[in-house]
Amino acid sequence: MVMSFFRRSDDSGIDHIEAQVQRMVTDARHTFDLAMNAITGGSVASVGDEVRRTDRQINITEMEIRRELVVHFSVHAGGDATEMLVFMNMIKDLERIGDYNKNVYDLAEEGVSFAEADDLERILGFRDEISSRIALMGEILTVRDEERARAYIARGDELRQEFDALVTDLVHSTEPGLHAVPRALLYRFLKRITAHSLNVVTAVVMPVDRLDYFDEDADTRI
Repeated sequence: MVMSFFRRSDDSGIDHIEAQVQRMVTDARHTFDLAMNAITGGSVASVGDEVRRTDRQINITEMEIRRELVVHFSVHAGGDATEMLVFMNMIKDLERIGDYNKNVYDLAEEGVSFAEADDLERILGFRDEISSRIALMGEILTVRDEERARAYIARGDELRQEFDALVTDLVHSTEPGLHAVPRALLYRFLKRITAHSLNVVTAVVMPVDRLDYFDEDADTRI
């Protein structure tokens, strides 16, 4: 298990870094919820500042973690370099989730709304599941449960394939662009959020050389 780290009982530096990772997870879920609520009929203008502020905080936390990792492993020269690589990969993917959440909000800010759409229930279903999965991602990182991680990855792959199929259908659809384009963009963003969440969870079960490939297409993934 990649995240079975070797540390001293008083290794408060890594404990603090792990707490910051959890903050990134919490902030990522917050911006996702705000963005998806905005695009499905909730307030748009009133949450814009909060989306952008929280996304900036995700970026700031990522930079803080990078600095702390460099300092920590410089001071503890005998530390496990694998651990640093795992953290670096995780926070990169968490930052990318924040970016895609902001992309979803940008659609709402451009006037896209599915509030009256015939397929609203399907979109709300994706909203609820992915929001729960972001929270579950943080929980899996905390408990480091390999069985739950593998189940998480399996379901995530199913979602990725579902989003791919939906986008393909829209590409070949005869529906007007005002119908097809916003949905294709939304499903593409949801696929990327799902993929980067999978990358984060790979830290629990994958060898370090195989981390971080779930944002690749299946035919090129290692």
